[in-house]
Amino acid sequence: MMPFTIQQASVHDVDLIAPLFDAYRVFYQQASDLHLAKKFLHERLQQQQSNIFFAIDQTNQGLGFVQLYPSFSSVSAKRLWILNDLYVAESARRLGVARQLMLRARAFAIQTGAKGLFLETTHDNHQGQSLYESLGYLRNSEYYYFLDLQDQLVSPTDA
Repeated sequence: MMPFTIQQASVHDVDLIAPLFDAYRVFYQQASDLHLAKKFLHERLQQQQSNIFFAIDQTNQGLGFVQLYPSFSSVSAKRLWILNDLYVAESARRLGVARQLMLRARAFAIQTGAKGLFLETTHDNHQGQSLYESLGYLRNSEYYYFLDLQDQLVSPTDA
């Protein structure tokens, strides 16, 4: 088993994490764009809009990352964390990296007094589903909706 550590990212770690983030995006059928990956991660970290934990080996090679976005539950009046991104480099899979990243995310959520962690995965991600369920995540049967505003312009009457 390859020894590795989990660290919380700062803007100083963007160059290390960006290739992993780029590979994650490519996995989800996006074009590779390392510059975009660096810019996006730098903005999230600089503006404290996300928390990223990453796995690194003894040679300072990035192995994987998990990214959490803050949210809140109005009903319970508590913080929630959206576990939006989890990725492990192919060379580091089946070494426990994903499990350790998930456990670190859980510890962070507990530290911040969160009600819980929320994640969504694809229906065919059986390996991920198995991991999540082994860590106590429960599948819920709710429907998720999204309004895509990417190509829409706001007119003054809509605002």
